[in-house]
Amino acid sequence: MAADHRLLALKAFDGTKAGVKGLIDAGVTAVPSIFYHQPDYRHRHFTVPVIDLSSMSSRRPALVAQVKAAAETVGFFQVVNHGVPEGAMSAMLAAVRSFNEEPVEAKAPYYTRDPGRRVRYQSNVDLFTSPAAQWRDTLFMEMPAEPQELPAACRGIAPEYAGLVQQRLGRTLLELFSEALGLRRGYLEEEQGCLDGVSVAGHYYPGCPEPHLTLGTTSHSDCNFLTVLLQDAVGGLQVLVDDDNEGRAWADVPPAAGALVVNVGDFLQLMSNDRFKSVEHRVVANRVGPRVSVACFFRTPGAASSTRVLTPIVPNGDGDGARYRSTTMEELIRHHYRVKGQHGTSLLDHFRL
Repeated sequence: MAADHRLLALKAFDGTKAGVKGLIDAGVTAVPSIFYHQPDYRHRHFTVPVIDLSSMSSRRPALVAQVKAAAETVGFFQVVNHGVPEGAMSAMLAAVRSFNEEPVEAKAPYYTRDPGRRVRYQSNVDLFTSPAAQWRDTLFMEMPAEPQELPAACRGIAPEYAGLVQQRLGRTLLELFSEALGLRRGYLEEEQGCLDGVSVAGHYYPGCPEPHLTLGTTSHSDCNFLTVLLQDAVGGLQVLVDDDNEGRAWADVPPAAGALVVNVGDFLQLMSNDRFKSVEHRVVANRVGPRVSVACFFRTPGAASSTRVLTPIVPNGDGDGARYRSTTMEELIRHHYRVKGQHGTSLLDHFRL
């Protein structure tokens, strides 16, 4: 019976097409039970590396070493002087906020659970399959998108911002990752197609009346090559890091002026044969809000993902050989949604030899 009540509550929430923002607009003062999460208060102080990408030509060996060290340990770092103008970053955040704060009637045409739609607005992609809902609404945009597909608030800036991240920063990062793996500079872009596709997710986290009861985003790793995240000043992003005394604990990734956050995805961990780490991260709920962030996910788009094969890159002299079997991106993505929400379960375990 409890499961029936929960399903009815989920359907009622989804049927409003207003998302979590609609709950706040309705004046809720308590978090509905469909959003309840088990608390996890493990926490430690840890400084996520900040890498300055300026003067690339004269500092390249040092930058490769910094990226390599971050990718091999925490799997997260922030970059500054990255080539994406701050004006474009501010405009992208403002566009996502503007869309989410439009009347429900204006957003409703974009609200869908059809994965075939290139532009879709929804609250919780896994609303009906996850153990608990997350305190977040999302506008997902697969690029390139036709202008008429995009909401008016994002029509001008979203394609521009995605292009800047992909062609300026993305290419630079993939070159540095390639060199960190001992490969030629263009390997990941040209041989593996890591720059072929980018999708954009604009997340809107309303202020929460009882943040201790829920999460903005549950613990997960990213099913892609890499993610570039733009976040506003509110904060809440945490990464799961090793704690020398107590196993693993959550560490804050505080916003830094002008910075973009970069994290290794599952695809890149598999291809690097475990040299790079795709680590779990989450977003905690906050009384202060809204929090706005924009994630650019690098992965092969559409039908091409069914034929693109990912194979571990094994250095000469590595006696251990490949740690994963070869697989397609489509299979990885399909399995990602199968294990999502199962705490302690890694997507990559299924493919490990």
